[in-house]
Amino acid sequence: MQTPTDRKYAETHEWHKLDGDVLTLGLTQFAVDELTDITYVQMNDVGSAVEAGGNVGEVESVKTTSDVYCVVGGEVIEVNGELEDSPELLNSDPFEAGWLIKIRVSDAAGMDGLMDAEAYEKSCGN
Repeated sequence: MQTPTDRKYAETHEWHKLDGDVLTLGLTQFAVDELTDITYVQMNDVGSAVEAGGNVGEVESVKTTSDVYCVVGGEVIEVNGELEDSPELLNSDPFEAGWLIKIRVSDAAGMDGLMDAEAYEKSCGN
């Protein structure tokens, strides 16, 4: 697994990439490998509020449905519309084309508790 070092990682296998006050959120390669073939992605609507630690959507695969969480609070400003017709982008490119949602951050305190890439890989047994 090649884990990008330009973002932070949650124990629940989401990556968080903060650029100014905009956070891009996605699932890690480990998560999508565990889910296997992703068949459906549903994220909260643009304009909806996000609570730090709250659920921002779900991802369905042939194995299970998994909730997606975000450690920051704010407002959804963009959802990756490409995933509606091509949820498999999450399997093929989870760190770039398969991003899930963008949030304008109002409370970034949760970022402090996230892991860097090295710590995340160790937590996954790598």
